[in-house]
Amino acid sequence: MQASAANHPLIGILAFTVGGFAGACFYLPLQRVRQWTWESYWLVYAVVGMVLVPWAFAFATCPNLFPVLRLAPRREVLYCLSCGAVWGVGGLTWGLMIRYLGVGLGLAMGAGLTSAVGTLVPPLLGGRQVARVMFTTSSGIVSMLAALVSLAGIICVGVAGKAKEKELGEEEKKRAVAEFDFRKGIMAAVFAGLMSSAMSLGLQGAPDIRDLALSLQPASSVIWAGMPVLVIVLLGGFVVNGSWCVFLRIKNRTATNDSKPSTPIAPNLLLAGTAGTIWCSQFVCFKAGEPQMGSASYIGWAVLMATQIFFSQLIGLTMGEWKATSVKTRGILATGLASLIASAALAGYAGFLKS
Repeated sequence: MQASAANHPLIGILAFTVGGFAGACFYLPLQRVRQWTWESYWLVYAVVGMVLVPWAFAFATCPNLFPVLRLAPRREVLYCLSCGAVWGVGGLTWGLMIRYLGVGLGLAMGAGLTSAVGTLVPPLLGGRQVARVMFTTSSGIVSMLAALVSLAGIICVGVAGKAKEKELGEEEKKRAVAEFDFRKGIMAAVFAGLMSSAMSLGLQGAPDIRDLALSLQPASSVIWAGMPVLVIVLLGGFVVNGSWCVFLRIKNRTATNDSKPSTPIAPNLLLAGTAGTIWCSQFVCFKAGEPQMGSASYIGWAVLMATQIFFSQLIGLTMGEWKATSVKTRGILATGLASLIASAALAGYAGFLKS
């Protein structure tokens, strides 16, 4: 088996941060799609982001991709496919959480739960030895602290978002929370958060496939050894997303309406495809950054989620979404953003301690 490359935690944190930026801005191209229903542009986005781009990238970085997948343990392949499918269900129900709780409270609960579960569960599933490293070594303790600081930052951002909703005008407020239902919202948040964390479980839950990729392609870099795992997980997610979009297109009979002569089909295809490419790149960065963190790689999910929320709020600031809020609300937001930056710094320090 190929020897592992030296760890470079700062490079790992940089990769997670770039991935977080991609996860924060991927939706911007979709906002410019015109005269297409959601199921139409989401289907294009899913085909590109969950199938075409990851498979093309895997072929480019892992020439022995098919032999790896052919020899991969069936239990790990099924596990990754299942995690991808579960994540797909969680993504589809994320909107219900926002619908019943609002953006601020929904973001705090859903993203916080996804971050916590996706960060803490994978190393615990790795066995007693991995769990012992988390709680008894300096690097493990700092990693845990980084995850907790990240969660605190996410909660602060969510509280600021909730305060922003309260400060809106009456008409905007009614639009934002017209269907507020705490009981339904909590149920949706728990479900969406737990289901969405399956992406992290899948991406970190196939060590034998990664080792196989290294052994069959000794000339390849350790950085890209996780690409076969990525394509399997995203394929599972595509089955759910693609099937749901096809179902809606048939049910709503939108196929003919979206191809009218006045519809900008080519620009819409380009925009949806661009969104899918950007979205997929966050997980490419995630898998590329993992090897650089050594045994502290599990902290990568917390950094990815934290930086994603950090950049999404910065985008909101530049677009004037927080312009009419009070100083107190902006102070809470600033505290949350500072906590997210601190969590990334702590994660990098944890990797440095381990290396």
